[in-house]
This record gives sequence, structure tokens and C-alpha cells, in this order.
Amino acid sequence: MLLALDTATRTLSLALHDGLSVVAENTWRTADHHTVELAPNIAILLRRAGLTPNQLAGLAVALGPGSYTGLRIGLGLAKGLALAHNLPLVGVPTFEIVLRALAPREERVVVVLQAGRGRVSAAAYFWNVKRARWEPEGGTRLLTWETLAEEIAKPTFVCGEVDAAGDETLRQVKEVTLATPSQALRRAGWLAEIGWERLRQGHTEDAATLAPIYGAQPDGSPFEARSEKKAGV
Repeated sequence: MLLALDTATRTLSLALHDGLSVVAENTWRTADHHTVELAPNIAILLRRAGLTPNQLAGLAVALGPGSYTGLRIGLGLAKGLALAHNLPLVGVPTFEIVLRALAPREERVVVVLQAGRGRVSAAAYFWNVKRARWEPEGGTRLLTWETLAEEIAKPTFVCGEVDAAGDETLRQVKEVTLATPSQALRRAGWLAEIGWERLRQGHTEDAATLAPIYGAQPDGSPFEARSEKKAGV
């Protein structure tokens, strides 16, 4: 059984995958209570499945982009479980979890995640028909809803964490199609599927050195080392 945990933003999600199906899943929105909510909910999920951490086959964790606190807590707990129980660990970028739920589309897709202070982390993708997978179109950027709306000039499907302000702004752009709430929900069941595939392929991480992908500094400013300002969406 693989345990998947996603704490990248205020949407927390946990899932158990046995290789054939998602046998348990719990997704909820937290008011920045990652520390007090995560471990107890993992314990409940394992107890309902009749498992202990020693009986797990591996772990999958969301790497980010996401909030500084959320990623630090989730990755820290996942690494602690992996090291304490000698479990293989798979790290998955947060955008890939959102994309896993989407069917192929002709238009490009922009995935957004809440980054605080009225901004979002955004990245554009297109469906590569020959390789049958989503591939990035440029890098990750830290944007306001207004900037994102202004830069969209061709048919675009927007998916992910779109709040009320984002919904109001993007619906004024005729080139934009917004995902439905269920399409946009980031679920650990999708993370578990990716994690199980990579676990079987032997693509695991070193729990001692695995690091998160923040996408922004704790104060919300972009990392200077990244190329977000040069890559359009």
C-alpha cells in the first residue's frame, strides 16, 4: 500500500493506493492548520485501512510549488516516515497532480496555485500528441490575476486554485475556459497513481536530500534564480 500526501497549499489531501485502486482518500481545506491536522488524519486513514506505517510499500508527496509552511510540514513528515520505517519515497511536482486529472485538450492549459497576497503560481502546458503527455510551455511564474488575464491572448483552459477574485477576473477574458470545481480539485488519489507508477519503475528519491519546490520566497517574492519573468503564459 502506498500513502500519498499533498500539503502544498490550504487544500490538504491524503490517499492510500494498493496498486489496483485508491482504497481510501481524504481531501479538505484547512485554515493554515497543517501542523495540527496532518498527522492525526494520516493516523485515521491508516487505522481505517487496518494498516501501520511499517506495512506501507512506499510514500508519495507533493513537492510544490506551494506555500512555504505547507510544503515544509508535508515533506518533513513524509521524509520522517520514510527514514523511520525504511520506505521508498517519491516526490511529485504539484502541477503534475492537477494535470493528471485532465483529459487531452487542443488548447493549452494554465495551472494555477494560490501563492498568497493576491498572487498565484502559474505554469502553461500543452498536450504532446506524439508523446501522449502534458509538457511545459515556459516556466513557472508568480502573477496577479490581473496580469495573468492581460497576458492570455489565445484559447486557454485554466485549472487549479481559482478563487472568487480570479473567477471574476478570468471570466471577462473570452479566450479563457475555466475548469469545473471537480476538475480543478487537487486530489491525493491522482498523486497516489503517479507515485505508484514511479515506485514500480524504481524512480524514488533520497529522503535525506529531497527538497521542496517553493516557487517563491516565504515573503511571496519570486526566486531570482528562476526565469519566471521571462516565460510568458
